[in-house]
Amino acid sequence: MDQGPVRPNPEGISDSAARAARDLRVAFSLLRRRIREVGETTEETQDLTPSQVSALTLVSKSGAATASGLAAAEGVRPQSMAATLAALDQYGLIERNPDPGDGRRQLITLTDAGRERVEGTRQAREEWLARAFQDQCTEAERGTVIEAMALLERLTRP
Repeated sequence: MDQGPVRPNPEGISDSAARAARDLRVAFSLLRRRIREVGETTEETQDLTPSQVSALTLVSKSGAATASGLAAAEGVRPQSMAATLAALDQYGLIERNPDPGDGRRQLITLTDAGRERVEGTRQAREEWLARAFQDQCTEAERGTVIEAMALLERLTRP
């Protein structure tokens, strides 16, 4: 993997730790981009723009959210999110209900069709990745990835 420009490591960080961090960040970035591309080309999302797919996924993860909360999470203007949500509403993928805590706001949730759409996209991405592992890696390499994932999981613990 390309190491990019060589920068001095912070004090107490070994060269191997710095390289592992850099290589992992680059690999995850490329993998995330490729998985996103796969999700955007599935039959379930062909009629949606990338921003609509992203907003739909975000609503799925949050369960219920306000338009302003979704805009902040996506880093877009509220007007842009409003247009995105209007399109998703037209497709019947989201519904708006009054916020029980503040009747002036609406909570955005997925409809059954929206949940099916998100699940179809998730399944397509997972199948693509499983097929890539099957076709491009040996059994031993897949075992190495499984072992590496256990190590990475350990990094995420407090």
